[in-house]
Amino acid sequence: MDFELNSEQQMLGDNVARLMKQRYDFEARKAYKATPAGFSEALWREYAGLGLLGAPFPEEDGGFGGGAVEAMIVMEAFGKALALEPYLETVVLCGGLIRHAANAERRAELIGRIAAGDLRLSFAHAEKQSGFDLNDVGLTARRDGAAFVLDGEKGLVLNGDSAGAFIVSARVAGERRDRDGIGLFLVDADAPGVTRRGYPTQDGRRAAEIGFAKVRVEPANVLGSPEGGLPVIERAVDETIAALSAEAVGAMSEALAMTVEYMKTRKQFGVAIGSFQALQHRASDMVVALEQARSMMFFATMSAAEDNAAERAKAISAAKVQIGRSAKFIGQQAVQMHGGIAMTFEYKVGHLFKRLTMIDAAFGDADLHVRRLGDRGSLFA
Repeated sequence: MDFELNSEQQMLGDNVARLMKQRYDFEARKAYKATPAGFSEALWREYAGLGLLGAPFPEEDGGFGGGAVEAMIVMEAFGKALALEPYLETVVLCGGLIRHAANAERRAELIGRIAAGDLRLSFAHAEKQSGFDLNDVGLTARRDGAAFVLDGEKGLVLNGDSAGAFIVSARVAGERRDRDGIGLFLVDADAPGVTRRGYPTQDGRRAAEIGFAKVRVEPANVLGSPEGGLPVIERAVDETIAALSAEAVGAMSEALAMTVEYMKTRKQFGVAIGSFQALQHRASDMVVALEQARSMMFFATMSAAEDNAAERAKAISAAKVQIGRSAKFIGQQAVQMHGGIAMTFEYKVGHLFKRLTMIDAAFGDADLHVRRLGDRGSLFA
């Protein structure tokens, strides 16, 4: 399998890396985080101008002809910088839902608005009882003629307090945990009956609790089959996990680079601590863990386009396991070798470890995906 990037992909990587270096040092990140939205609105517009928001979408859908590899390139650079903008939520997750569920006309309209920076979306899916089971949906969608009326609550909606609209999963038919009977609905954040309460998350980002009280959704805002949304959700989540793997690799590589630099400059007993063999061995183990994660990042990115849902799910679970284990090991070693400074609010390493911990937990941690792999059978069967 060829993992070499073509010239356009290399240019994309160079451009986003340059932007992050110029505009996303750690002090600037603190300022972006302190804004009401929790990220930089100005940078979001720059992302649109540089084509980053349309990079993963085909041209016929209003994008710039890319796919999972382009999302990987952007997310890895964002991981290094600890970028706060809702790229994952809007472009990767909600963009994937639109791409796989909406008709051609609606796809072109919505993805065109995302690419232009005019539309920020969040996926309102998780509920208090659902855990990591994507089929556990209790929020109801009652038919009212050709329209639907939504009632219920969603939790931990990432960047939900700043999104302009939500893609909402709701149960049209069946029992709460049935695989059939789940629909996807596009709801404006200011629609009558929608309430939201925002709050910060442990990694410095934001989420919200969203309430839906008799929220009316017209037929044009029903995405795909009103009762066949679960396969679309599963596919978009698999693509999102692949992108999260790239973000994690970016964060791990930054934590490793900062640790090695610290070992070169921090002195103990009159010499740099990097000269101590025990710490050299630890740093070498961090390199091995990073390269293991990077190989699974490529595997997840290539597998994201797999049409066979069962095979795709096994590949994504395998990647999630290795990413989670590498993230935990590299984060712990980076903090320990930095000493107390790594746990201060002013230093980046601790924030990298927080983000890596949250990535491991997102859509199920490594332990959960080990169990799923066991249930699904061998990866190479």
